[in-house]
Amino acid sequence: MAATVTALRILLFLYARISDDPRDLKRGVNRQMKDLHRWATEEIGGEIAGEWIENDRSAHSGEARPEYDKMMAAALAAAQQAGVRVIVAAYHPSRLWRQRVERAQAIEDLRAVKAFVGFEAGGMFNMAKASDRSQLANLGESDTQESEVKSERVARAALERAEEGRANGDVSYGWRRIYQHDDDGRVIGFTDIKHPEQAAIVAEAARRLLAGDPQMTVEADFNRRAVPAPGAGMKRKRRSLTQNEDGSRWQKGSVKKLVLRKANIGVRVHRGIEYKAAWPALLSIEQHARLEGMFGDGDATNASPGQRVHLLSWGEVCTCGPCGEQIRVAMRGNAKRGTKRPTYICDGRGCVGRNEEALDSYVEEIAVTVLSDPEAADVFSGDQSGALAAIERAEALRLKQGDAADDYADGVITREQLRRITHRLARQIDEARNEARRLQPIDLTALDGLMGKQAGEKWPKLTVQQKRRALEALKFRVRIHPSSRRGPGFDHTTIDVGWHGRELPASTPS
Repeated sequence: MAATVTALRILLFLYARISDDPRDLKRGVNRQMKDLHRWATEEIGGEIAGEWIENDRSAHSGEARPEYDKMMAAALAAAQQAGVRVIVAAYHPSRLWRQRVERAQAIEDLRAVKAFVGFEAGGMFNMAKASDRSQLANLGESDTQESEVKSERVARAALERAEEGRANGDVSYGWRRIYQHDDDGRVIGFTDIKHPEQAAIVAEAARRLLAGDPQMTVEADFNRRAVPAPGAGMKRKRRSLTQNEDGSRWQKGSVKKLVLRKANIGVRVHRGIEYKAAWPALLSIEQHARLEGMFGDGDATNASPGQRVHLLSWGEVCTCGPCGEQIRVAMRGNAKRGTKRPTYICDGRGCVGRNEEALDSYVEEIAVTVLSDPEAADVFSGDQSGALAAIERAEALRLKQGDAADDYADGVITREQLRRITHRLARQIDEARNEARRLQPIDLTALDGLMGKQAGEKWPKLTVQQKRRALEALKFRVRIHPSSRRGPGFDHTTIDVGWHGRELPASTPS
């Protein structure tokens, strides 16, 4: 009896990729796919099972390639069908793989299903044959080496730019770039200088945040005034769902991100090491230190200025007398009688509790009394020498980091020595900056217009966030002690209040 021969069905899975296309024109990947189509139909004669395109996406950096993953999954599934020959096709091996591990895994996966790999630039490899797998791996090794050599060259150039304090990439928000040209008109260098309008916005944002304005209020005001956000008009791969098409809208957190940049104080950061920048600073070191203290990971308030709704919850301002824990807000009272009210309670063991409205009123009355004192201005001026000394020490340590990086680049020290030095100096820098915040005199920006006879009139008009900033600026410290008295009424004798290191009698307000 004659054997039945089943026609072999050839399926081609076409993949095109290009690494760099910042304008997203797709000309390169479209050319690749056009050539692959011609090659598949005229030279191979198979059936095109699908097309997968990834534009402006690297195969060496390790970033995700979702279209590649989909293509491989579809090819592996199809190859397991009877009477099907699968060919994974690309313009060149470098379009499919740049990393050794990824290439090795793909070769092994394709071997298991006896698939083929073909390239329009030349070469057809049967993954069921050891010799073909070896040739493909060796062919790809040159692509990997090329990428690694380029990566090392780029990394060395980036380090050189950092050491010279030059920017990496496009000019940042707050500055504008002046290019230098040779006699033939070619760019040979550039200098970044202050952008008049953008630098003013950075300074305004910092000033308003330090004065107690919530970041959401500042962002909303910038949007109302149609102030373009950083990145406006720039081409982006992805934008958030709430961002408009040209990227001009200020988003939640935009202002915080803007003011916390090290670049604002003339610092260039490269791989965690700080270098003196070649561009002018937009903020003072003192301003930046206070902003870091406000928003940093160690911020004891447990809430950003735009989120605070309770005057004394969390942070150092108000603590539990018996155990020293922070204070939170909870609803306490008789639910059946409808008398549950917001109450400050100890976040540790629940040692103490006070009616929020009553305690706020008591503390605010003391704050107004302090601000109204005509002699208070002398205390508010403070001695900045300690804070400035700590800031200068942090700056000197930061320069040491740069010296260590220079020594590593010159071969004086090893990579491990550089890592140890950088780690130790980073810890010392953090300690110096924390000391500067601790020694920083009262933040006058948070008290602007409040001192003097007008304090009583202006205080009620402040937001909760602004009041809290004022209490923090005054270094208010409130301790709640247990009360033995039962029943209605507020027992102020169990509340200790101090400011700027001074203890006040608990009975100050009438």
